[in-house]
Amino acid sequence: MNRPELLMPAGNIEKLKYAVKYGADAVYLGIVDFSLRAMRKGELITLDNLKFAIDTARQMGAKAYLTLNIFAFNNDIKLLESCIDKIADSNPDALIISDAGIIRLAKKYMPNTDIHISTQANILNYEAVKFWQDIGATRVILARELPIKDVAEIKTKVPDIELECFIHGAQCVSFSGRCLLSDYMTDGERKANSGNCSQPCRWSYKLVEETRPGQYYEIEENEKGTHILSTKDLCLVRHLKEMIEAGIDSFKVEGRTKSLYYVSAVAKAYREAIDKVLENPDADMTPYYEELLKVGNRGYTTGFYLNEGYPKDGYSYDISKGLAGADFLCEVWDFDGEYYKIKTKNKFNKNEDVEMITPNEKFITQVYEIKNMKGENLDIANTNDELLVKFTKTPENYEYALVRTVGIKGGVNEIQKCGCGD
Repeated sequence: MNRPELLMPAGNIEKLKYAVKYGADAVYLGIVDFSLRAMRKGELITLDNLKFAIDTARQMGAKAYLTLNIFAFNNDIKLLESCIDKIADSNPDALIISDAGIIRLAKKYMPNTDIHISTQANILNYEAVKFWQDIGATRVILARELPIKDVAEIKTKVPDIELECFIHGAQCVSFSGRCLLSDYMTDGERKANSGNCSQPCRWSYKLVEETRPGQYYEIEENEKGTHILSTKDLCLVRHLKEMIEAGIDSFKVEGRTKSLYYVSAVAKAYREAIDKVLENPDADMTPYYEELLKVGNRGYTTGFYLNEGYPKDGYSYDISKGLAGADFLCEVWDFDGEYYKIKTKNKFNKNEDVEMITPNEKFITQVYEIKNMKGENLDIANTNDELLVKFTKTPENYEYALVRTVGIKGGVNEIQKCGCGD
């Protein structure tokens, strides 16, 4: 079986490092003004540190793809022309593009850089793939609306171009992410295709009759609530065998605005799952699916990949924000030989059982001791504190270690009943 690339999001430089350490073969990253995701936290990737970010990925053994996938207006083209020298100097492994004008600029100023056609180009058939290949693309990112059998047919018809497919993450209520709802609902202030989506598909709606202003009625889509547009998240970890057999070259995870824990845990689950399938195509994927229940999700669906059309149970009517089956407790920063310096993300207690994950390990340990930076003993580690902690069991290598609660809140069966199953 062909070994597919695991492609993870890099919302900032810290997440880039964690994504690669936890198993990514490649990362995709964007800069403000030209990307469909506007980052707000961490060491943001800008024109000034873009080369550093790409060099960092490469030094860690991964490729780095730059997203220039907005739909560009004249002003965007002028802005891109003014800074494309810096982009060229950063030397990304490929550019992810949806706009024909940006493709033309890329070929003019960066003729030796691979071009990957964004999912926003809505590529659904082998003739479209051939078209983009004729334009000079080396890879196409297929639309999420394709079933696996169609992907396999495309690979058969066009075997000499790379195919990339999304396998995990949030989905838009739109065709391959081409959404105008955010623009409309914010009077044009937050344009979805210019990197500033307000996610109106996650809002809860009420109904008002036009002759009765101020009188609101619940939209009773069903008994669970009124998030009538909110899709469940994509999760195809149970179907990696079929996807590999279809000839997909790159498995892509959505989530540049997700947390460092999300990126790390998802990368670890898919890295191990892909390696297991390559070792044994009929291996049970349940353990990896359960790992993915521990990160934020709106319930999971297989989307269009296994169906002729989107499944009726593929919408999350009861929640808009992702709920995680495990709480991310802390990030390990340093070790002095006795105590680990940590940054807490959620509160935990002395003597509490916790689960530690690293790029190479996963085990349950116990919080043996907590101290503040003055050396004073504590019984509780509060959110956003920087503390010193001792654990009863320690990792072989503390770098990039993360700590979360044990197990899955509510249990696997309960979560699946609540809509987090396929």
